[in-house]
Amino acid sequence: MTRRITAGVDGTEESLAALAWAAREAVRRGLALRVVHAWQFEPYEAIGAADPATEAGWVRETLAGAARTVTGHHPGLDVSTEVVEGAPVEALVDAAAGSEVLVLGSRGHGPVVGFLLGSVGQQVIAEAARPVVLVRAGDDPAAEAGGREIVVGQQGEPEDSAEALRFAFETAAARGATVRAVRAWTLPPVFAYSPGSLKLLDEAGGLEPYEKKALDAALRPWRERFPDVAVVEHVEMGSAGQVLLSLAGRAQLMVVGRRAHRTAVGARIGSVAHGVLHHAGCPVAVVPHG
Repeated sequence: MTRRITAGVDGTEESLAALAWAAREAVRRGLALRVVHAWQFEPYEAIGAADPATEAGWVRETLAGAARTVTGHHPGLDVSTEVVEGAPVEALVDAAAGSEVLVLGSRGHGPVVGFLLGSVGQQVIAEAARPVVLVRAGDDPAAEAGGREIVVGQQGEPEDSAEALRFAFETAAARGATVRAVRAWTLPPVFAYSPGSLKLLDEAGGLEPYEKKALDAALRPWRERFPDVAVVEHVEMGSAGQVLLSLAGRAQLMVVGRRAHRTAVGARIGSVAHGVLHHAGCPVAVVPHG
């Protein structure tokens, strides 16, 4: 199977920014680009599409136009288009399954949360088996060549953030960028410590040295695998969401892991990923745990 990046396009300014981001990333990684539209028939009398065949043709032509724009900027890029019929969540989750990355547009925060941070987008992020990148309208490609960093959150044991770190290092290697690996920590209640954890803290010399050692251990295999990628280790006291957002201005891409939580109304992403998606101005990659 051809390795590819998939961009979801619905004609909005946000989705076209996502398509441009996906095309640049596909060129950098030497991957094909697939442009998809998740479609269910609805009669749009204003544009004369009163039947499924007419509307499907209009959608296909819109995708073809988007693909022509991409190939105009990247003549050697392998670009294909596909109209995926079905409910948007299922169609986009299926599209992600056959891709290295799914890239979608995002309206970010505000009184009306956008197409990708509403119920559809949140479900796609929560259920997709592959990384999903969210891109805002007006995304500036100059940030990718302007010395900004790939900022990635690390938490828990090394295996807990392995997939997010893998994605961050692979992206940095393709771009010649620096990885800033961030581990935020807070003071838990004393009763939360077991005798074993207290022994580890004592051996490490205290809480902050313990967190630094934990981050170093998580990064060690990725430093070895990507020796040419520069790494900045960032350990800071505070909530993970707040610490990551404080670094968004220096990021060309923010990478966070996610573990979906099932509730009575469907899957929900974690609070850190949710907060970063709403408030970070740069593109955000949400990477499922392995």
